[in-house]
Amino acid sequence: MVPSRGSPFSKIGYLPLNEKDVGRQKQRSIIFCMVPFESLAKITVALPLLAFIFCIVWSVLFHFETTVSTHCKVSNWLPSISAAIGNESPQKYVWMFFIALHAPTRFLVVWMYVEYFWKVLHGDILWLAGLTCLLNFIENVALLGLTFFTSAEHYPIHEKCFITFIATSELYMILSSYLLSRRRSRPTNNIEGRSLSLKVKLLIVNVTSFMIAGYFFVRHNNYCEPYVYTLFALFEYIVVVTNMGYHMTASYDLFDRVLHVGCPSYVT
Repeated sequence: MVPSRGSPFSKIGYLPLNEKDVGRQKQRSIIFCMVPFESLAKITVALPLLAFIFCIVWSVLFHFETTVSTHCKVSNWLPSISAAIGNESPQKYVWMFFIALHAPTRFLVVWMYVEYFWKVLHGDILWLAGLTCLLNFIENVALLGLTFFTSAEHYPIHEKCFITFIATSELYMILSSYLLSRRRSRPTNNIEGRSLSLKVKLLIVNVTSFMIAGYFFVRHNNYCEPYVYTLFALFEYIVVVTNMGYHMTASYDLFDRVLHVGCPSYVT
């Protein structure tokens, strides 16, 4: 039976058929898990660092001859990063897994820095802040590229990704250090000051090591001297580790952020 227009039930969209149906309508709710970004940032940096250490140590212990050899056939003690992470198993699979695992958070940090720069920098320099974040984004894409296109199997692509990674990472560190030290619209607090101080120190070590590594790389290719490639590899390690440390400073800049991870649930 359809209620008449004047019936008191005409405004009711649903009538329970019996007492058991009363109160059974499902209501949508969200269950959140709160993750402090400071902890998440440190874990994100720890993943590639642990993979990096594993690949170097495993290569030296179990694949020494193949990973330290060069076109010159001279003696060396350490493998290059490309040889350690991309030429042998299980190193390349460990590296791929940990890089893929940490990548989503790295891209999330890019967006969080867009918001952070917007709040702490002068308005007339925001275009440069946008370029800086774009460089960070490209750096992350290039890292994925050189990881999954290994030097042994896809050398031309690996080489281009490696060059892009180095160029964008260096420019990103230089520009972000400049912006946060010279173009702030508000003074730093204690934690931001600590972050900036650490950024500058890591940048100096990184750029210095990069130039020294470049010198040894050119010298090795020109003269093929024993152990020169080892020195190149050593300073290449320092470049990568200081880059990781620089990105770890996000845990200070964004220390008060909390990541809310939620999923829908239904209660009756």
